[in-house]
Amino acid sequence: MSIRVLIKDYPHRAIALTTPTHALVLRHSPSSTDGTNGYNTSTTSLGSNGSGAARCIVNFSSLDSADLSSYRALSSVTAHGTLGLITVNNDVFLVVVNGSRKVADVRPGETIQRIHSVGFYCLNSSSYDSLLNDEVNPYPTDTLDEEGFEMGFGKGKSEGAGGVLEHPCLALKKLLSGGSFYYSNDFDLTRRLQERNSDAATVSIDSLDAGFLWNSYMIQPLVDFRSRLHPREKQALDQSGILTSAIRGFALTVTVPGSSSPVPLPRSGLPSSMTLISRLSCRRAGTRFNARGIDDDGNVANFVETETIFWAPTGLCFSYTQVRGSVPVFWEQATGLLPGQQKITITRSPEATQPAFDKHFENLELSYGALHVVNLLSNEKQNEIELTHRYRQHIRYSPLNQGGEKGSKEHELIKLTEYDFHAETRGPGGYEMASMISQWIQDSADSFAYTLLEEVEERVRSNGQDYIVRRPSTILQQEGVFRTNCLDCLDRTNLVQTIISKLALELFLNHKSLRANQDFWMRHSTMWADNGDALSRIYAGTGALKSSFTRHGKMSLAGALADARKSATRMYINNFADKGRQNTIDMLLGRLMGQVPVHLYDPINDHVIAELTRRASEYSQTEVIHMLAATFNLNGKTIGLHEDLSPWLCPNIDDSQQCPEIVAVGFQEIVELSPQQIMSTDPARRQAWESAVRNCLNENAAKHGKEEYVLLRGGQLVGASLSVFVRAGALKVIKNVEGSLKKTGMSGMAGNKGAVAIRMEYANTSICFVTAHLAAGFANYEERNRDYRTISHGLRFQRNRSIEDHDTVVWLGDFNYRIGLSNDKVQKLCQVGDLETLYENDQLNLQMVAGLTFPFYSEARITFLPTYKYDIGTDTYDTSEKARIPAWCDRILRKGDNIRQINYDCAPLRFSDHRPVYATFQCLISKVDEKKKEALSQEIYGKRKEATGEIRPGEGNEESDDEDLLGYESVEPGLPPASSDRRKWWLDNGLPARSRVQAPSNDHFPNPRKPSNPFTPSPEPDWVEVKRIGGQKPEPPPARGAARARTIDFNGIGTPTSLSNSSSTSLDQNRPQQQQHKPMARKLAAPPFIPSTNGPTAAISSIDGSNDLKRSSSNASTASLPNLSHRPAPSHHHHQQQNPSNLTKNLSRKPAPPIPNKKPNLLPSSTPSQSPTPTPPPQRYHDDSPSPEQTAMAPPPNLIDMSEEKPPRLPPRTGTGLSAGSAGAGGGRARSLMDDEPDEMEGLKGWEVLRPVR
Repeated sequence: MSIRVLIKDYPHRAIALTTPTHALVLRHSPSSTDGTNGYNTSTTSLGSNGSGAARCIVNFSSLDSADLSSYRALSSVTAHGTLGLITVNNDVFLVVVNGSRKVADVRPGETIQRIHSVGFYCLNSSSYDSLLNDEVNPYPTDTLDEEGFEMGFGKGKSEGAGGVLEHPCLALKKLLSGGSFYYSNDFDLTRRLQERNSDAATVSIDSLDAGFLWNSYMIQPLVDFRSRLHPREKQALDQSGILTSAIRGFALTVTVPGSSSPVPLPRSGLPSSMTLISRLSCRRAGTRFNARGIDDDGNVANFVETETIFWAPTGLCFSYTQVRGSVPVFWEQATGLLPGQQKITITRSPEATQPAFDKHFENLELSYGALHVVNLLSNEKQNEIELTHRYRQHIRYSPLNQGGEKGSKEHELIKLTEYDFHAETRGPGGYEMASMISQWIQDSADSFAYTLLEEVEERVRSNGQDYIVRRPSTILQQEGVFRTNCLDCLDRTNLVQTIISKLALELFLNHKSLRANQDFWMRHSTMWADNGDALSRIYAGTGALKSSFTRHGKMSLAGALADARKSATRMYINNFADKGRQNTIDMLLGRLMGQVPVHLYDPINDHVIAELTRRASEYSQTEVIHMLAATFNLNGKTIGLHEDLSPWLCPNIDDSQQCPEIVAVGFQEIVELSPQQIMSTDPARRQAWESAVRNCLNENAAKHGKEEYVLLRGGQLVGASLSVFVRAGALKVIKNVEGSLKKTGMSGMAGNKGAVAIRMEYANTSICFVTAHLAAGFANYEERNRDYRTISHGLRFQRNRSIEDHDTVVWLGDFNYRIGLSNDKVQKLCQVGDLETLYENDQLNLQMVAGLTFPFYSEARITFLPTYKYDIGTDTYDTSEKARIPAWCDRILRKGDNIRQINYDCAPLRFSDHRPVYATFQCLISKVDEKKKEALSQEIYGKRKEATGEIRPGEGNEESDDEDLLGYESVEPGLPPASSDRRKWWLDNGLPARSRVQAPSNDHFPNPRKPSNPFTPSPEPDWVEVKRIGGQKPEPPPARGAARARTIDFNGIGTPTSLSNSSSTSLDQNRPQQQQHKPMARKLAAPPFIPSTNGPTAAISSIDGSNDLKRSSSNASTASLPNLSHRPAPSHHHHQQQNPSNLTKNLSRKPAPPIPNKKPNLLPSSTPSQSPTPTPPPQRYHDDSPSPEQTAMAPPPNLIDMSEEKPPRLPPRTGTGLSAGSAGAGGGRARSLMDDEPDEMEGLKGWEVLRPVR
């Protein structure tokens, strides 16, 4: 799907990725990076910007609802998806794939693209728009030079005449465009064929294996954003292909024509294909001498998983996986121009290395099963001898090889083969002698097997009709892996892995009685030679050595000369270029000091999701259903097909438990375990038992007058099978039914063990059933624990959903845990019915109590005798020579907060050496009314959209701090937003930093005897009344707090006058205030006064607002403020010094964020001034300027010029209500807001705190 990159420059820069149906819009939030200036010039770290991660607003919506009219296309190149976001030098870049080429077709509909060009689009600057983004390499197979790209772009374009502007992401672009990165929009490229489900329609970005996902650091913010979307939007985002997952390594498909294919082709004439995929791990990524050995998390350098896949048009699909990686000990190697200078140093002791070594191999065992280590290090070079010795020592002490019982050698999970490659290939046979290694590894190759899928026909019922569909069915699974290493894991390793891959293909063809010709093997060798060259260029900087032999099967003189040239080139690159390459890799993976992922947030959608979760009870309800789980080890017998199964499937229990909605039936050893059965799963036996079970259930349903049962889904892996039946009426609420398999075991016949799982969604509750057959053997409880972990970790459904990702999980099967007592003692305890003593010694019980297996699972109380092992047809325990100790092998476990077990018992069916077990449950199911949920979602969306003013990425007309408050809610309604370094709630709507205090009348003045602290209890009133002398009208006092001022003579003469500090000035109650200062210039004649009818008076305009801000130290109590809703705007204009555009632009208030603590009754509102004038000590400020009504016709007061450049005028303020004498004041005074007078409150109706009129 084609993706366009659109950019909007004004008023805010935003980038949109659009498909024909949807748009993903991103916009940078500048508040996250305001705290830094300049670029970080460090090459090994990215300093923190001081305020955390860069923040961006993101929105994903349909194309119809997105306004993209003001966007433009920056480039004519069509994008193929985004790799994510990265911050470089405080600039946020969106990384987009704008050039790729298809290189592989794994199976029909599964393609792989190789990236050969990427673009970096800056979200917060347009400086880089002309650099690099249109420079698509037209020759993707060519190697990029050290300076940059073809077409002459080099390091950048000149920026005027001042020099060269280098793109900060040039090194990253060269790395990503080098041809070593691959992606697929069709399937999960990070997982091998055995681990991924072929039914998945889309790739879920959050289900990928992070160990092989090289853009995990950049894509993680978008993954987190996706997780918060509505399921419908989440699916649309996945289908759009905007989010791209990239691996690093190699991928190639070669076509195998019919004449060379070993598998007979059908008449369709379609050719076969062979694909090689190598996935390089990003856990310990780096260059040759910078990444060696292991780290403390068990990750090794140059770890590569390589998978060989062969597909035939008949539906047959073969897959084989092997891995390579550095020697897993802590070691380093210094660079040097001469081979002898590259000395190896082991940096930790064996005791300090063993924990990390154990982590590494435990992870491998969990992912791949049994392990066979192939060590190709030399026995002649001292450095390699020391590594080999330590390697051997750690394997010997590995817990995976500590069986501790007789015959444990058969169950070792790690085998070691030391093969000195150089010594073995030194003779006249040359590299051809390397194939002799097969005799040392053949046994493991046979036991590991391979993954084999075949297309089978299945009958599917839909809309009352049956359809035949063909879908891949797993026939065989690979149960182990070869881990090959040399010193660099490049040349020797690639050649030996080619031999192992050929060995596995020959094993597969032999099982099918097929043979391949020489042309087939030449295509196979060429593909592996290309793989070796690609991996070597990534790690060492050049192609692989010995690739001539790998490609052609012989070593020529030209090949030897090419190897010499490559060795010299490697030496130069390793000494002079690897450090820069290592820094670039670390930057890509987010490992530099101070690197923080970009934070994405969607203000509206995040709120809607949180509200829907909180109000779930409004659109959902619960219902109780009943389930039955039953397990039976058939011992390969079929005589029970015609017996009555009702004691097991329809037991005599309470009527409420009869005819449950769901019945899950698990069988083990449904077929006799022979090599022929293991190689091909025959569904006929399973289908026969499914028919017998369905007949039994339907007979019981008819007896109770219930509807019939239908088979929902069945699955089989060798001898284990699982079938789920549901009542016909429940089909309408069941959806998303899936099945999956996981094999366990290590070698030989042990490979028949494994698990089959089926999951479904009943209404809106997810349920998973797992039947398992774990490892046998009395003392092999650790192996059984390991089998559980392998199944729990490795079994995956679509979108990488695991067993644990369900609301309800039920395990049933033959777990093979035994009772740790002697046979005689167990027999006696069984005879007397002492089940408690038996259970205290039960291995499963002990392992669960110790937390070693089935964590968080529960089992009901066992009230029946051990179910294994009986003489067939009797109730007598095993009397054969082996005399098996009776045990509860057959168990049923549950997990979930919504499930309750009712019954747990066994049934008296005697045609097997096991007894069948059943359990009944009550399960609480959640039902969601999707229409109600959608309506509620739209309602919440609309309200939130209105409350936030519809702030969207790329929309709006001016910068606003309101974005900082999006996504936050107030603890209490009506409380203001919390203050920040950019916003003070007490200064909202253009309010000054000071509070204006209005005197009750012109005859009242501040009481000088009142304590300076207004909160100190005092009997003194706030104001005192001063009688005027001779009716002479006093003039307002000069403004306080100024160090200097001058009076202005309107006749043109100005005399500087010093004003005393207001803190040292005291008022005499017996004389007017103007007599203290006696400003002579005020006696001069003033020009005629023209009253203003629509603006502030001259008296008000004469007040210097900047000095008012300096002197502000008033305190206000918010405890008794009325809950006011709206106040009409004043008639005069509010002037704001910081943002003049606020004269016409109104801010939209947002709900306040949570308040950490309860607000105190009294809050200081003083704010330090930003003026250079020093601030006087705090005091109560008295502003005796008259009200506008009183001063409309009065002569103007003398002006006090505080500075040469006057600040804007400030509007009059309503009193704060601190006056004690306000109740008794008369005349035209302004009443305090604290006075709850009904007649005064009438004028304030409709006024809302901090919300101006639009």
